[in-house]
Amino acid sequence: MGIIILQNIRTYSYHGCLLEEGKIGSDYKVDLKIKTNLKKSAQTDELHDTVDYVDLNRIVMEEMAIRAKLLEHVAQRIIDKILQELPTITRVKVAVSKLNPPIGGDVEAVTIVLQQKR
Repeated sequence: MGIIILQNIRTYSYHGCLLEEGKIGSDYKVDLKIKTNLKKSAQTDELHDTVDYVDLNRIVMEEMAIRAKLLEHVAQRIIDKILQELPTITRVKVAVSKLNPPIGGDVEAVTIVLQQKR
């Protein structure tokens, strides 16, 4: 087994329960960690023998572009799509952070973390 990590995927999205959040939007950060078998690609040096992190980034960006009220919902959609599209992945862990959330305090970020195995 091996691990691929995408750190600090930045996006401007429109998630949140407040109506204003859907209109104004805010900055988000996504961290992604997947487990898959990297033995063959380590030997062959061929992209088609591994999980292309371009595909992982694309999935994150597509799902972050779809408005949701809850970060949990967005994270689960990311997990579901990764497991659906990339069958060699055995485990996915995703952290979605809303930067500078409008919660009436000096808070850098609010983060939720979900993980799922096949």
